[in-house]
Amino acid sequence: MTSQPTPTKAASGPGGPGEPDGGLQAGLKNRHLSMIAIGGVIGAGLFVGSSSGIATAGPGILLSYALVGTLVVLVMRMLGEMSAANPTSGSFSAHADRALGRWAGFSIGWLYWFFWVVVLAVEATAGAKILEGWIPAVPQWGWALIVMVVLTATNLVSVGSYGEFEFWFAGIKVVAISAFVVIGGLAVFGVLPGVDAEQAGLGNLTGHGGFLPNGPGAILTGVLLVVFSFMGSEIATLAAGESEDPQRAVTKSTNSIIWRVGVFYLGSIFVVVALLPWNDPSIKEQGSYVAALDSLGIAHAGQIMNFIVLTSVLSCLNSGLYTASRMAFSLGQRRDAPKVFAKTTSRGVPMAAILASVVFGFVAVFFNYAYPKTIFLFLVNASGAVALFVWLVICFSQLRMRKIIQRESPEKLVVKMWLYPYLTWATAALIVFVLGYMLTDTEHDGRETVLLSLLVAAVVLAIAVIRQKRGAGAPYVHQVADDPRDETPVKVG
Repeated sequence: MTSQPTPTKAASGPGGPGEPDGGLQAGLKNRHLSMIAIGGVIGAGLFVGSSSGIATAGPGILLSYALVGTLVVLVMRMLGEMSAANPTSGSFSAHADRALGRWAGFSIGWLYWFFWVVVLAVEATAGAKILEGWIPAVPQWGWALIVMVVLTATNLVSVGSYGEFEFWFAGIKVVAISAFVVIGGLAVFGVLPGVDAEQAGLGNLTGHGGFLPNGPGAILTGVLLVVFSFMGSEIATLAAGESEDPQRAVTKSTNSIIWRVGVFYLGSIFVVVALLPWNDPSIKEQGSYVAALDSLGIAHAGQIMNFIVLTSVLSCLNSGLYTASRMAFSLGQRRDAPKVFAKTTSRGVPMAAILASVVFGFVAVFFNYAYPKTIFLFLVNASGAVALFVWLVICFSQLRMRKIIQRESPEKLVVKMWLYPYLTWATAALIVFVLGYMLTDTEHDGRETVLLSLLVAAVVLAIAVIRQKRGAGAPYVHQVADDPRDETPVKVG
């Protein structure tokens, strides 16, 4: 087995120890990883997308969030098992590469990168709209440019600067949503003094048409509307490769996923649907969280929520650029992307991977302004089901990686998937069911999203298979190394 130098020193680059490429460095502190893990599960989609789910499923949206939350907990448990045994910047892509074959690692890695560069454009535009409302002297495209440039510069400085920015962005999100749950919860149970909350109460969960006013089928429709707001839970496993103690960081984030989903998603949505009747017009007009704050008589609720949403947008942009660049770096290491992507600066920053990701992000931003109803809409829909594809690949990778780890390094199984392999198969079946149900959904563009995502996935998969048949890149075998930070492939032959 190979091993790399101590964490505080530059690791050898993919080209070998004699090359100037210093490799990724352990620039993320434990507090950074803790907050990245906590904040990563709170996406901007939670704040801006929950209103449509509530309007569709009523209070039953809680079951939709509970179902997707359970799915995320199970998938992250599988990913945690593999990543605790071998933390790597490629995370599930690198695990799939070894467990299923190079075609799998190549395909899911590039699809994931594609997803995040499109997210960069979506979030940059969302943030620009808020900033333009505050300072209209700067046009929306100008704000989008400013935001992208600032966060690109942050990522280029060092991984530590990314971690510090994300620590504060995520911290604001966590504090804000925790305060919302506590204050709203007190109002629901009638113990919050000095606050106007006449409509609040548990009666909102069963009144106004019942808990499932639109029938049980609305629960599944709600799943389609909320599933994508959970994307980002896996970021901590990618970042762990650049932390002080990767195995501990992965184990901690994996074990805490249950309460994070429970408090931030189920807790906050419970407060919203208990504070207001699910069919209150203000939920759709103002957004669920703004409407909930307004119902408590809190002044400037809209601006407070705009600030929180902006923080979430900046956090998502910051993490999106980091995640896309690290996936590109990992693909470069495995010769599945240009080799320059695997080169790093003296500070351990993969500059080429970051710049390539942000360039495509800028192109997508341009399409959003120039061709919003055609090219950009295609990009968004084509990347929409990637989250489910990633989770499905994680399931199949874990089924094989468990056997590999047990055979080679059983002591590294510090995190174990529950009821293996039965619960893994059940999770995969549920994901396939959700994808199949999306194909029947024409009202919320579910069918179009799945079909376009499958089209893009088929193109990427075809390229992967052709590359493999042609023997593109050197044959590699990934070993579970003695040092958990070792992600250097071992060349065969």
